[in-house]
Amino acid sequence: MPGTVAPPPASADTLDQSRLTHLVGYAASRAAITMKRVFARNFEPLDLKVVEFSILMLVAANPQVNQKQLGEALDISAPNMAVTLDRLVERGWVERVRSTKDRRAMHIHLTASGQDLVERAEAIAATMEAPALRALSAAERALLIELLMKVATGRPVKR
Repeated sequence: MPGTVAPPPASADTLDQSRLTHLVGYAASRAAITMKRVFARNFEPLDLKVVEFSILMLVAANPQVNQKQLGEALDISAPNMAVTLDRLVERGWVERVRSTKDRRAMHIHLTASGQDLVERAEAIAATMEAPALRALSAAERALLIELLMKVATGRPVKR
């Protein structure tokens, strides 16, 4: 209509999100975006991506792990896992070591440099989420993790 002024466009903070906020997937997605930003900001100095961090942590905790197990645990296809592991090998963080029990099998091991990186990364990870999760009590944070893991696995989480 002539002479009518259109309202200013809504910002993300003022948008009506009520058709979405009751959905677990939407809430989880929004939280994941925030946590990915936290991760990126904290791990930028180490030049470490989420998937690389996850692989390094799994290798550190599982000395006899192989490429297939890592791919299954992180839901990464075999070709993508191979490329990612190649990158970690090139960076000197992991190595492929032939199994002494099954000569056909290759295990993924941390190098000394990889072990050092894991220790530095764990120190960062221990505190990096605190500011983003400050609205949650320790019990709420533990419950949130437990519930998210139940959704992810489809079964109760072992403690």
